[in-house]
Amino acid sequence: LQLVESGGGLVQSGGSLRLSCAASGRNYDYYAIAWFRQPPGKGREEVSCISSSGDTSNYAESVKGRFTISRDNAKETVFLEMNSLKPEDTAVYYCAALGWCGYVVDFWGQGTQVTVSS
Repeated sequence: LQLVESGGGLVQSGGSLRLSCAASGRNYDYYAIAWFRQPPGKGREEVSCISSSGDTSNYAESVKGRFTISRDNAKETVFLEMNSLKPEDTAVYYCAALGWCGYVVDFWGQGTQVTVSS
């Protein structure tokens, strides 16, 4: 399974961005998809995850109420809508495919940079 992120960029504090994760390859529908991020000089952290069916999702406390994850299985694409962005959201954002949310990642995308200016 190949994953390609897009939609990153530079935005002012309080602004919004919508990230996309386009999948190609077999068995996309079997995988939960998660978004991770890695701020400069820090480790990678999970931001959100959505189940294979799209019925359930979860969020890190730091983004609850501001970010929304969704998926369009017909288009094999997962989205991360990010609102009320803060400078501390600045990071490289990666999407990943997992068997279930919370399990080991099977496939990673290459990442997209999000920079939030103050």
